[in-house]
Amino acid sequence: MSAHGLKLVKRHNAGGAVLAVALMSAACGHSADAKKIEPIYDKQTGRLQVLKYDSDGDGKVDTISHMDGARVLRIEIDKDEDGRVDRWEYYDANQKLEKVGFSRAGDGKEDAWSSARPDGSIARIDISLARDGKVTRREYYEKDTLVRAEEDGDGDGVFDKWETYEGGRLASVAFDTLHRGKPDRRLVYGADGSARLEVDLAGDGTFVVQK
Repeated sequence: MSAHGLKLVKRHNAGGAVLAVALMSAACGHSADAKKIEPIYDKQTGRLQVLKYDSDGDGKVDTISHMDGARVLRIEIDKDEDGRVDRWEYYDANQKLEKVGFSRAGDGKEDAWSSARPDGSIARIDISLARDGKVTRREYYEKDTLVRAEEDGDGDGVFDKWETYEGGRLASVAFDTLHRGKPDRRLVYGADGSARLEVDLAGDGTFVVQK
């Protein structure tokens, strides 16, 4: 995960729910920010669909909320106002922040999504390596530190590569070279930089060191 991506996801819960409430309040004319908001309604039903918001009052829309009436569905934020979305916030039926999307390349193309624990720390990051919306890598975190990952290298929808980390260091990488849905080859790395190859040809979970 790039430093740019981690910076974005570490702010997972930063103001999301508060922003949603503020936008609704302002749209109803109960806030000084009401002048910065442009609501868009469905022409047939009159139902609120979009709120465009200029958070810093410089005349540029930097936050767009996609609505279903009073319910916030998704918020798109262009913090640096370069015309490209930096952060996508997705809300569940209870208006809780469900996940945060971001662009690993910082080019406005959403290709990764983070999910958080109740305390706001990162629990998991899903990544579309091909940047086509299809998740092909999942990273799992504890205390905002990567502990393991799984990857679909050939794009067939089945994970075939598994990584484990210890103290931020890559400890092992396992591969499914026989397409059985579980690893049959494993590289184990020592803290001293050493590496050994282990093989499980029988598929019973028993790995044997290859010399």
